[in-house]
Amino acid sequence: MSEYLPLLGAVAPVFIIIAAGWIIRRIGWLNEEADATLLRVIVNLLYPCLIIDTVLGNPALEKAGNVLLAPVVGFGTVVLGYAICWFAAPLFDAHEPRARRTFAFTTGIYNYGYLALPIAQTRFGKDTSAVLFIHNVGVEIALWTIGIMVISGVVHRGGWRHVINGPFIAILGAGALHFAGARWWMPSVVMDAVHRLGATAIPLGVLLTGATFADHMRNLSAGGRIMTSIGACALRLGLLPVLMLALAIWLPCPIELRRVIVIQAAMPCAMIPVILAKHYNGDPSLAMRSVLFTSVLGLLTIPFWLQLGLRWIGSI
Repeated sequence: MSEYLPLLGAVAPVFIIIAAGWIIRRIGWLNEEADATLLRVIVNLLYPCLIIDTVLGNPALEKAGNVLLAPVVGFGTVVLGYAICWFAAPLFDAHEPRARRTFAFTTGIYNYGYLALPIAQTRFGKDTSAVLFIHNVGVEIALWTIGIMVISGVVHRGGWRHVINGPFIAILGAGALHFAGARWWMPSVVMDAVHRLGATAIPLGVLLTGATFADHMRNLSAGGRIMTSIGACALRLGLLPVLMLALAIWLPCPIELRRVIVIQAAMPCAMIPVILAKHYNGDPSLAMRSVLFTSVLGLLTIPFWLQLGLRWIGSI
């Protein structure tokens, strides 16, 4: 219990910003028309700046395990999540194909970005944050290949093109600059500007997440499959964290990657399946319920899993 409250203190500000995003959407300060522009700025400018600022000169990237294993772990943990949730879906009233696909797609992937990164930054600084960026390359590949196949029920050959985005290019570019020693020869005024821009990426991204919550909650009916929401919590906040913590303990890898695995193990469902469920013939309402239930309960379970996992890997 000694570490639970400090960890809760690291998690709570993210949820407060999400709540702020929900409020400013409901009172009309941030309208839906602004979302596309704001998201484009975050994804193509601010987030890449954060990646560059975090990666350049980072000693954690001198360890081969962090560079080579991290994306493999990201890919593997998401695919494992999809598989387990697919087979478990009928146990939680997701028998019909559309419901089963949506349940597996939503519950199988954790909130790997805007919720995980602030925790990594607050608790461990740039070393672990840089490894988290590399880890998330594997997550994105799993999402846009295996994930799209799960939610749509068919093979989409062009899904991998979505992996080639601003953050992905920024990771490759920042990695090249890092090994070229750019932190030491790049003008300080440029790095200062990159740092200032990057510092705004997560707050704005989390704020937009809250606004998106507000949009989808408007269309949420009082009925629906309560068992699928219970199942999402049981799997995403119960079984899957145990499996991922076991991986963090037994996988021979650097401490930074172990921390990333622990952080991701504690995460609730990601928000992006709600959006993609609309485009790939899924059930957006079921997806939203899973995200909402795991996120609300996650405020209490995230510190628990973080405390347990970090203690097991010797990082507390």
